[in-house]
Amino acid sequence: MKAKWLIVPAAAAALLISGQATADLALAKKSGCLACHGVDKKIVGPSWKDVAAKYKGDAGAKDRMIAKVKKGGKGNWTKITGGAPMPPYSPRVSDENIEKLVDFIMTL
Repeated sequence: MKAKWLIVPAAAAALLISGQATADLALAKKSGCLACHGVDKKIVGPSWKDVAAKYKGDAGAKDRMIAKVKKGGKGNWTKITGGAPMPPYSPRVSDENIEKLVDFIMTL
């Protein structure tokens, strides 16, 4: 009987995680991110899974990524982008939402 109760919370947690990922993807779509990035494939810019892998374990990566999304730039992914720059997303996308997007990318 106890084992059944252990399964239910785990299933509920999986639904919450899935729901959050759906919300984060909706925010990315609304913000225009998916025009140049895919979760697991390159479009113009690198895939977010590639970004997460490159910066995994880098303590300063989140702050640098937030700054890059806010201000735009180029040079970090030239081999992938062919030199196409990342456009600035601030102030069109709020600082709070930029941080949510970067947090989402770093969890992939």
